[in-house]
This record gives sequence, structure tokens and C-alpha cells, in this order.
Amino acid sequence: MNTLIIISVLPIVILYLGLYKAQKALLPVTIIGLLAALGFAVSQWNDSAVPIYHGMMLFDNFSIAFSGVTIISTILIIFLSRGYFERISSHVAEYYAIILFSLAGIIVMVSFYNLTMLFIGIEIMSVSLYILAGIKKSDFASNEAALKYFLMGAFSTGILLFGITLIYGASGSFSLEVIRDWVLEHPHAKEITPMFYTGILLIIVGLCFKVGAAPFHFWTPDVYEGSPTLITAFMSTVVKTAGFAAFLRLFSSCFAPLSEFWAPVVLVITILTLFIGNITALYQQSFKRMLAFSSISHAGYLLFAIVALGASSGSSVLIYATAYSIASIIAFGALILVQQQSGSDNFESFNGLSKKNPFLALVLTIAMLSLAGIPLTAGFIGKFFMFSSALKQYQVWLVILAVVNAIISIFYYFRVIVAMYFRDADRTELTIPIYYKLVLGFSALVTILIGVYPGFISQLI
Repeated sequence: MNTLIIISVLPIVILYLGLYKAQKALLPVTIIGLLAALGFAVSQWNDSAVPIYHGMMLFDNFSIAFSGVTIISTILIIFLSRGYFERISSHVAEYYAIILFSLAGIIVMVSFYNLTMLFIGIEIMSVSLYILAGIKKSDFASNEAALKYFLMGAFSTGILLFGITLIYGASGSFSLEVIRDWVLEHPHAKEITPMFYTGILLIIVGLCFKVGAAPFHFWTPDVYEGSPTLITAFMSTVVKTAGFAAFLRLFSSCFAPLSEFWAPVVLVITILTLFIGNITALYQQSFKRMLAFSSISHAGYLLFAIVALGASSGSSVLIYATAYSIASIIAFGALILVQQQSGSDNFESFNGLSKKNPFLALVLTIAMLSLAGIPLTAGFIGKFFMFSSALKQYQVWLVILAVVNAIISIFYYFRVIVAMYFRDADRTELTIPIYYKLVLGFSALVTILIGVYPGFISQLI
């Protein structure tokens, strides 16, 4: 609870600092506030988890673990923002504040114990992201991204809300505990009303919109490409992690006994997401757009935890989301630096990078290897846990299709590595700020550490 209070109050403090022109204090105060919120979250670890706010929220180990991942990812992204927002506008405080408001909604999403709080958390997060996507007011692509994100987000929220309404109409409550008990009291499929089943399907559609899963992914590439790169990094890591945490919490708590009904639907969505994301990424010439389509494919891998719902699903999602988030932050951080020099995000912009900037080429290589799922990286461990959980549920064909997709992904991830090490280009050495070196170096180290010693994160939940 203290974590949510700090993250809710912090953006107001940031706005006051901006009002009094304390520009230099914005970044340090934001980082210190987020570290304090992280400290309070960790201090609640293994405490007796009791629903609070009249059963609206539950801060258990699950929510603390995912809150920690999202806060740490936000801290890394905030570090990369130094000097970034200043090039867009002189009103920097608003950007930090909106990101923190979005993070407050995310904390609610991973800690909800009532469908009302799920909706409120998604709305707080989404409204902030609509603004962040369009912060480049003079950029047509940014305006287009904000409009598309707003329209598609509003549409998906309506579908999700309709599904929640039908669940309430059948079970008589928004509480996860009451809904779960209602499902257990009706063990036979014929005793469950069609209204309840329809509500489950609509919730699946609404949540798949939010996490960018096919065939509800069509907004993702344009929004990710048009948004400022730093905001795209936030959306593809922190937001996606929160979406899957909420997805898993709802279905594992309430709908697990009815998996025979909804699992085939999620299975089809998973296969579509894998193939559409990976095959489309092969044909991209833009590194940023490739990352957008690859984020769709990673949503497919994360859906494994929902298809093969079990005791290890929480750990699998936590490991995969952590690995994906850290590698993506490296990729987007490197992209920001290359874009500043070349003004382009094409693969050709990375030609010969290893000769002038060996450190940047090394950390980006580690990120690409992790996203591709190569052994001794965190991405490999994430895929291993996902595939293992699917095999426990005898989803052999799903794992075979996923392995085929993982092989496909190697081709477009390695295009960056080939460009950096095997193609020459006349370029000057990139100036890498010290805070970029800290974030990229730390992220690369954690990627290798999780790949070699996965136990310290796999046993958290």
C-alpha cells in the first residue's frame, strides 16, 4: 500500500518542482522516490497478505514481484530520459509526472483483487499513455500514434468493461474471491450461464488488445513507431509486463476451473500471435518497427503461461517479462543513441558500429541474443520455463510451433549483429553519456546473470 501511495504522491511533487523551475531536481527526486517505493514493496515480502480497501486490492508476493519489475524497469527508462525530453519541450516535469501516473495505474493493475480496480488501473495507465504517445505535438507521426492508440484503447476498454459487466451479472460480484467461489459452486459446465462464458470471451479480447496479441495487434506497430522512442520503450516493457500480470492474476484466481472452455481460444490467439509477429518482423527495414513486431511475438510466448495455467505460471511470466524488459531497454537505449547521430532507425544505421563503439555493440548483441532466446542469456531461460510449463500440460504441438518461431526470430535479430560487426560504414564515434553506460551495462550484466543463475528470480513466486 505504501508503494502505491508514494508513486501516487510523487508526480504531484514533480509537478510542483516544475512549477518552481527546479529542472535539475526532477530526475534525482524521481529516482529517489521510485527507489523508496521499491524499498517499501520489498519490505512487505512474505508478510501475511490480506485484502485491503474493503477487499479491493491484495499486496501479496505476486503483486510485489511484478511491482518490483515494473518499478526497476521504469527507473532504467527514466535514467535514459536525461536530456531526451528537453529536446522535445521545455516543460519536462509534465513528462515525468505522466509516466509516474501511468506507473501508479500499473501498480493497481498487478495488485487488484476486484474487477473494478482492474478497470481503474487500466484506465489510469491508458489515459497517461495516450498523452505520452503524442507528446511531440509538432510531429505528425506522434499525433497519429496518439489518435490510433486512443481510439483502439477506448474500443478495447469498452469490450473489457462489457465482459466485466456480464461476469458481474452472472456471479453477482466484482470480487475475485466471490467469483472464484461462484465458479467452484457450479462444477458442471451446464450450470454456468452463457452470460458468464460470454463475459470471459470479452475479457480475453479486451486484455489481448492491451497486450498487443494477434489478431488484436493492428494498433501496435504504428503506435510504437510513431511514439517517441523512450515512450515506446516504456510501453513495450513496463506496460506489457503489467498487462500479463493482470491477465494471469484474473484467470488463475477465477477462471482456472473453466479452462476447457477458454483455453482453446487462447491457444489459437497464441499461435496467431507467434506467426504474425515473427513473420512480419522479417520484412521490416526499420529497427524500431522490427522491435514493435517482435514485441507482438513475445506476447505470444507470454500467453503460454495462460494456455498452460498451473502453479509455475507466475514464475514463468515473471522470468520472461524480466528478461524481455531488460533486453528491450538495451535495444531502445542503443536506438536512441544511433538515431541522434544518423537521424534514421534503419538497420543500415548500425553498420560498422562495433569498430567505433565496441561497448555499445557488445551490449546490443547481448540484448539481441537474449531476445532470440540463445543459451546463457535471460531470454533463453524465459523461453525454457514457458516451454516447460506447456509440455507439462501436454501442449507438444504448441511447443514445436514456438520453436519454429524462435528459429525465425533469429534471422531478424541477427541482422543487427551482422550490420554492427560485418558491414563497414563511414561513421564517427558515438558519444555515450555516463548514465547510458550505467543503464546499458547494468542491463547486460543482469541479462547474463539470469541466464547463468536463474534460481534467484525463478523462486520468488
